Amino acid sequence: MKRALLLLVILTVPAASHAAREGGTPVALVTAESENALLVVDLDSRKVARRLPMPADPENVETNSTNSAAAVVSSRAGAVTLLALPRLRVRRTIRGFASPHIAAFSPSGRYLYVTDDARGQLVVIGVRRGRVLARRFVGLGAHHIAVRPDGNLLWIVLGERATEIVVVDTSSPSHPWVRARLFDIGGLAHDAAFTPEGKRVWVAYDDRSSIAVFAARTYRILFTRPAGSPPQHVAFGIRFGYVTSGNDGRLRVFSFDGRQLGVARTPRGSFNVGLGGGLVLTPSLTEGTLTELRDSGSRMWSGRVAPAARDAAVAVLP
Repeated sequence: MKRALLLLVILTVPAASHAAREGGTPVALVTAESENALLVVDLDSRKVARRLPMPADPENVETNSTNSAAAVVSSRAGAVTLLALPRLRVRRTIRGFASPHIAAFSPSGRYLYVTDDARGQLVVIGVRRGRVLARRFVGLGAHHIAVRPDGNLLWIVLGERATEIVVVDTSSPSHPWVRARLFDIGGLAHDAAFTPEGKRVWVAYDDRSSIAVFAARTYRILFTRPAGSPPQHVAFGIRFGYVTSGNDGRLRVFSFDGRQLGVARTPRGSFNVGLGGGLVLTPSLTEGTLTELRDSGSRMWSGRVAPAARDAAVAVLP
């Protein structure tokens, strides 16, 4: 079977159809770390509509499944900022982290999980009140987080070039506990994500041009797939899985069973990926661009929004 290369033509069709489906205006929330700001990019006009000041070095941004909250992690400031959606109002800035890096909402949207890699902690935040519920040591270098769709389990990669992945039970979010530690992980792990049915975990690496697919229950590698130059990042939408290779400037589209369906060209440095409303967003850390694609991988537009754009998430505003 030939793997079709998805042609990258910048389309002139606006994103209004996505807004209609979601009942509002779709926007991209983009971290501009060199400007200490969170950018709000209107995906209809394709312009920066607002700039929200953030604590120093905002890297990671996430929105929850109910479109009621967003979180921005500022590593150098040791802070996590909670924002209320859809009004995009800063609710609270939580400080006291040593070096927070990655945030992930629980599927219900009620809890926020944050890794503090310098302290090796998983920090659990109650979204409604914006308070820390738990701090648990899971291993130094705690970084990327994969959340099982039922919310009861996390896989946490211990480092950007990790030799260990820790499995954490979050069936009681305020009392997380370490269930297993995985050492036979196929290489130096970088990122991980659960498939939508929760039975498999895809792991990307920093030392090889492939990803591995694990059985979530047995922790065994089932198969590997080519994925371009490391490090890669992995994410799953409603219909497809996505693997980015920022050094190659490629975004690969996969079926959930691991078949590669297409490859899209993206600006170099497009490492991270944000999903929502049938859209795929990938910002470029080196080019400062934001690229919007359909969930099938066909590109809609790409434009420069900041000197450096690290992460992006989809939100719907009134």
